[in-house]
Amino acid sequence: MSNPLRIVFMGTPGFALGVLQTLVEKRYCIVGVVTAPDKPAGRGLQLQSSDVAQYARSQNIPLAQPLLLKDPAFPEQLKAWDADLFVVVAFRMLPEVVWTLPRLGTFNLHASLLPQYRGAAPINWALMRGETTTGVTTFLIDHQIDTGNILLQESLSIAPDENVGSLHDRLMVLGADLVCRTIDTFASGTVKPVPQPQTGNLVGAPKINKEMCRIEWDNEPMQICNLIRGLSPYPAAFGLLQTSAPEPTPLKIFHALPIENRHCHPLGTIVSDGKSYLHVACRNGHVSLLEVQIAGKKRMSIKDLLLGFRSSDAFFV
Repeated sequence: MSNPLRIVFMGTPGFALGVLQTLVEKRYCIVGVVTAPDKPAGRGLQLQSSDVAQYARSQNIPLAQPLLLKDPAFPEQLKAWDADLFVVVAFRMLPEVVWTLPRLGTFNLHASLLPQYRGAAPINWALMRGETTTGVTTFLIDHQIDTGNILLQESLSIAPDENVGSLHDRLMVLGADLVCRTIDTFASGTVKPVPQPQTGNLVGAPKINKEMCRIEWDNEPMQICNLIRGLSPYPAAFGLLQTSAPEPTPLKIFHALPIENRHCHPLGTIVSDGKSYLHVACRNGHVSLLEVQIAGKKRMSIKDLLLGFRSSDAFFV
């Protein structure tokens, strides 16, 4: 379908790319794209463009990559595009001088059912906390992060063994559809912003750091497996594996299953037959590791790991 509104799209990672591609394929009028500046990457530190930047260039869409969003030249560039509406997906916090520019305003797509899971990592945290339902929300941008009036929402069930990679992709598709529907309400004049509910038990979704990825074996089996799901495939949960080496080795864990049982093993003890399974003792049970990666090696099944690994001499700290 075609839509008469002139739209500027702002976003950087793959999640944003999926939405932008849908808008272009459905012939929405994208008059400009804003994304992060090219950054050095790889061993040669050559400049690399974001997914969104590469796609915008391939479609001959005007592109802006401001280093500083408060640079006075940035709003002037946006004004030249004469947009009716700004659409933001996985981008930086915009200054007021930017989000107030278009006549219809600026809205954001967020990968949660707001007001729950405000913040940078809503998909990760929904899985890490064992949620069974999540969704996507479009809302008007205001002065604070993820607090503006809600435009539309759509919920999605989370599969029991789903990880952040698969949930990300499903939410991206759902979010792209919601963005299209939201733009259509602006075009038809039927948009109805609603203030976010002011509930007392709000859960945030702060940015993930390395310390959050470390597995603490003094947790329940399901709690540990939810952490693994919520960080797989990236950045990946890890345990510190102590072998005969002086220092423990980080072992990334991508897939695991909880085993609730009674045992008398010290936390972090490895229980294995040496060829087909590897269980790690935790509080009130074990965690069965299924897919892992040792530093410097490829991701592998636990059976492949056990081919060259003496589990009897190792434990997790």
